[in-house]
Amino acid sequence: MAECSSPAPDTGPDRASAGTAPAVPSWLVPRPRLTDRLARGVLGPLTVIVGPVGAGKTALALEWAHTRRLPGPLAWVTCDGRAEQSGVFWPRVIGALREAGVDLPESLTPEAEPLLVAALAADLNKHGEPVVLVLDDFQPAPGSPIAEGVSSLLRHLPGVLRLVVLARRDPPLHLHRGRLTSEVTELRTDDLAFDDRETTALLAQHGIDVPKQTVSTLRRRTDGWAAGLRLAAMSMEKQSDPERFVAQFAGDDEAIASYLVEEVLDLQPDGMRRLLLTTSVLDHMNAELAVELSGEDAGRHFASLVRENSFLQPVGQGWYRCHQMFADVLRMCLRHETPALVAPLHRRAAAWLGEHGLLADAVRHLLAAGDRDQAGRLIVDQLAIGQVLGLTRLRLPNDLTRQPPEQLPAKDPEPALLAAAVARVHDDDQLCVRHLDLSEKLLADLSAEEDRVARCRLAHAVIRMDQARSGAPHEARAAAADAESALAQLPHTALAQHPEILALTLAIRGGGELREGRLKAAEASLTGGLKAAGAAGNGALRRDCLIELALLDALRGRFRAADELAAQATQPPLPAWTVAERSQAALHLVRAWVELARGEPGRAQRELTGLRAALSGLPDAFLSETGSLVAGLATAVERSGSAPVPIIGDVVAASRLPRPVLRAVMPACASLLDSARQRVTVTALPRQPGAQPALALVTAPPAPTERLSARERDVLDRLAQMMTTEEIAEELYLSVNTVKTHLKSVYRKLAVTRRSAAVRRARELQIL
Repeated sequence: MAECSSPAPDTGPDRASAGTAPAVPSWLVPRPRLTDRLARGVLGPLTVIVGPVGAGKTALALEWAHTRRLPGPLAWVTCDGRAEQSGVFWPRVIGALREAGVDLPESLTPEAEPLLVAALAADLNKHGEPVVLVLDDFQPAPGSPIAEGVSSLLRHLPGVLRLVVLARRDPPLHLHRGRLTSEVTELRTDDLAFDDRETTALLAQHGIDVPKQTVSTLRRRTDGWAAGLRLAAMSMEKQSDPERFVAQFAGDDEAIASYLVEEVLDLQPDGMRRLLLTTSVLDHMNAELAVELSGEDAGRHFASLVRENSFLQPVGQGWYRCHQMFADVLRMCLRHETPALVAPLHRRAAAWLGEHGLLADAVRHLLAAGDRDQAGRLIVDQLAIGQVLGLTRLRLPNDLTRQPPEQLPAKDPEPALLAAAVARVHDDDQLCVRHLDLSEKLLADLSAEEDRVARCRLAHAVIRMDQARSGAPHEARAAAADAESALAQLPHTALAQHPEILALTLAIRGGGELREGRLKAAEASLTGGLKAAGAAGNGALRRDCLIELALLDALRGRFRAADELAAQATQPPLPAWTVAERSQAALHLVRAWVELARGEPGRAQRELTGLRAALSGLPDAFLSETGSLVAGLATAVERSGSAPVPIIGDVVAASRLPRPVLRAVMPACASLLDSARQRVTVTALPRQPGAQPALALVTAPPAPTERLSARERDVLDRLAQMMTTEEIAEELYLSVNTVKTHLKSVYRKLAVTRRSAAVRRARELQIL
């Protein structure tokens, strides 16, 4: 099968230059993008066009021969493929050269075959000018007299012979040598595939006009195969609804199947045919996998298969894929001839792929074999439940999660865990809990299999974490603790390929530590979670870690850092919120802190309004109480211009935040109030027995100071970041005693006696 519509006559050279080439068929589709490459390639010694039957090799060469100016006379030889004989081949070559106008002596006859190639090379050298020789369907066996003779011509006629070979497989002409010297041009199956424009032109020849999307669908289904497109177009002529036909079109179409069975499959030796059929269940294959499915005897044919069958295309590192339509035909034949073999082949493929770390492919084969329970066992064993839940950029086949199973598995915990994860994907929390409860019961029978139990418990905890992290933070933290307990029983390398589990666990743990006031621990957990989320490609977890870290910085009074982190959390490529999530409320809270630090209490109040709205559907006591604290601070800042405003009852004493959180947040409150219009100093009042820590406001006039040295400013800057003396020493590469000396000098120059007072005083004087 080839392509369509005669090229415009004014685009070609002198018609005589086409020599002995057959006439251009009326149905040819012009393909200038390929004839351009062919025209450039023929300026060198060897051009090879390799593709399967019906790929349009001959049609392309004819279009080039009749529409492009050639470097010399063209001799066209149509060969007999694998059946070619020397006694027939060389007379054809000599006759085509003479017919093309090349002057060859009468003494050059096939009877002188042993010396024929040398004599032909000598006569063509005498000709002096380039000669183009096209060998169509050239498929001699490697090492055969024909192959060696043509190779010899190429070697002895480097400046004269321009050879163009059309074949279904690589011709035995030392292509590797030509590639090293850039003396060979190759057009292969992928190059010959039709694009959308060419597909549209082909359909138009049959009077078919369909939308661009339908054209693209047809081109993808056929892999751009010219014969497949032509046969589809011929069938579409008879259809009342061409678009519906394309939607259902595949390799099992009768016309396609008949063509490929007759032209390709039935011509194969028995061993090769068996290898093609048994490996047809695979989307991709290599030699080892082919042997696994077909056995050693059939596997021996694999090298010949990939060398001689251009329907198999290399995809790198020893792997190959079969042309889509040919694969469809092979699978249809396998189902018709040996239906009982299909499911076992899928299971064997899944076992091999699972052992070699190709989980998604293994699961796809298990689903094709109807073995969903084994898919669950494999997923849980390889700690891949996060892929089912969508926690990572890696994805398992869509069929796995298309519909939640209603029937409860009866024997093993792994299928129950898979069912729970699928129910979670569909937001069916009731069904998810049923499957989780069942898996707990089934786990009781596996107490002796410690590693398996640990993997099941980890999957159980991951599902619970994912389910609870938005609506039930306390339950999520309990699940995170269970996950860490299960991980402790597994090898240290178990999570190397699954950063999504670590990301989820650390994000939840860090959020809990933040709410308990353990800010250093929270920072470590959230930073680790942020890194793991990036490795997993989980934008939602990465966004949530950024917002939690921003909230942590706001609580510490690092408002510039909090603002930067909040901005990162809302910029692409991180995802936007699709449903109400707790991190939306946290972001409003961070922005309220930042606006207050900028001296914009009104804007801070608007952010707090957004906070309350976000919390209306997802209550969070910590965020709500912290928001109340910020609201009290905003009110204090708004009123601080007229008189000192005590905020003992309204803000801190009334807060229900845990005391460790209050102790951590007090410096930030002081920092905000210090930035008010009338220079405000915040001091801690004596605490009454049983009362919360309190804050009060008093005015303090500025005092003159000596100029701070550059190193003293460095120390003061880190003091404002709540760093310890040891941390300052480590960051500035100083000894602890040297830092203490600088601190004493800072206190003296600022006329203060404590760290917090030094920071407040520096802000008043705009040193910080």
